[in-house]
Amino acid sequence: MRTFLFYAICGAAAISLALAADTAPATVGQPAPNFTLTGSDGKTHALSDFAGKYVVLEWTNPQCPFVHKFYDSGTMQALQKAETAKGVAWVRINSSAPGKEGYQSASDVVSYVQANKVAATATLLDPDGTVGHVYGARNTPQMFVIDPKGVLIYAGGIDNKPSADPADIPTATNYVTAALDESMAGKPVAVPTARPYGCSVKYASN
Repeated sequence: MRTFLFYAICGAAAISLALAADTAPATVGQPAPNFTLTGSDGKTHALSDFAGKYVVLEWTNPQCPFVHKFYDSGTMQALQKAETAKGVAWVRINSSAPGKEGYQSASDVVSYVQANKVAATATLLDPDGTVGHVYGARNTPQMFVIDPKGVLIYAGGIDNKPSADPADIPTATNYVTAALDESMAGKPVAVPTARPYGCSVKYASN
């Protein structure tokens, strides 16, 4: 019996280590962790579906004032349109847990996308926070940029003006567009990381 328990425990530990290896935290300069989530369209979407493309990951919460700053002004939608027109895949992720601020069902997202004229490639639901924790998403909006080789080239705040005031947008340096423009031009990303700002991601543990 003891021998069986020993091997059972060792087997469980090995599985845990394998899972940990599969979900290594996102690190700038390293391959972005792959993931699979259900979208507002009811279909499953994997990061690997966008292999060979630039990908922007946008963590979002429809009730966050900092998210309202960019959507009420039309700024985020304009960014989405401009970058997807260049072939960039723009993926919104909502990691709010059920019962927490900003949680959305698939039908909620569909209504929100239509009402706010969202121009992203997809909106994915992460209610258990698994992907959010792997990427270290702490705030909304928080942004990540992945190059066509699958390498994470930017992680952090959307810009250098950590406020909820839309009046700050015109004078802000947008780190997402800068990272995309520099990388597309074959240049290194000048600012690969920046302090994220906004509302805290409403994980189940918060």
